[in-house]
Amino acid sequence: MKAASFDYHAPPTVESAIALLQRFEGEGLDTKLLAGGQSLMPMLNMRIARPQVLVDLGKIEALDYIRAEGEAIAIGSMASKRAAEDSPLLREQQPLFHAATLLIGHRQIRNRGTVGGSFAHADPAAEYPAVALVQDIRMRAQGPNGVREIAASDFFVTFMTTSLEATEILVEVRLPPFRPGTGWAIQEFAKRHGDLALAGIAVTLRKANGRCEDVRIGAFGVNATAVRLPAAEAALNGQSATTENFARAAAVAGESVAEPLGDVHATPDYRRQLVKVLTERCLAEAAARAA
Repeated sequence: MKAASFDYHAPPTVESAIALLQRFEGEGLDTKLLAGGQSLMPMLNMRIARPQVLVDLGKIEALDYIRAEGEAIAIGSMASKRAAEDSPLLREQQPLFHAATLLIGHRQIRNRGTVGGSFAHADPAAEYPAVALVQDIRMRAQGPNGVREIAASDFFVTFMTTSLEATEILVEVRLPPFRPGTGWAIQEFAKRHGDLALAGIAVTLRKANGRCEDVRIGAFGVNATAVRLPAAEAALNGQSATTENFARAAAVAGESVAEPLGDVHATPDYRRQLVKVLTERCLAEAAARAA
């Protein structure tokens, strides 16, 4: 199929892009932002999305960067996933984010897909939102009233929906310092390599005197958006890092998933089981790294 007709604009700056969004919002026109296009273009071609206006951010070079800012790492929204994959800064200082990047599609997808585009698209099966939740990543959005910072817990609302306003652009993702000694893991299950995950788990934790501390567990691919699993976190916090305790916390994780998705690929019960299995594996892996 071919995309339905639309007006196309490619502004050179963030400010000019925001001005266009304001104009089209005032005219009542359905407008979509185009970043890497690896999700939006198929939706256009299948006419799942039929915007009247497309605003391409590809010419805004000021949004293409990965750099250290103090102890944090700032990633411009138009930085490609390939740039994140190849970044020594992310590989050495943000190993969980880097590992999540390697799970995204295939290299051809990562060549064009952008970090900001993935966050703004908010696909429930995407890896980045779960990592954002367990690492307290913050988003910076710019609109007519300036720049505002949004916590990951407030950014992802529901299925492919974020808290971005119609006249705002996600301009930056900020990763807080990855504390030394933090163990991490991310695993997912997909029918084929490169497919969207039927379920996935991201974990961080620390260890002190053989006991687990600051356990954080994020699940993706199982609900309308990525979610934290606080009941499972509480089941392991303060407990010894043993296989028995990992299994107990993983069982809680599977049971605590609220209203898991069911579709032609997996039933809700199957996704619960995947959450349980993947959580147990990730906890053991993260604990080993914390050691």
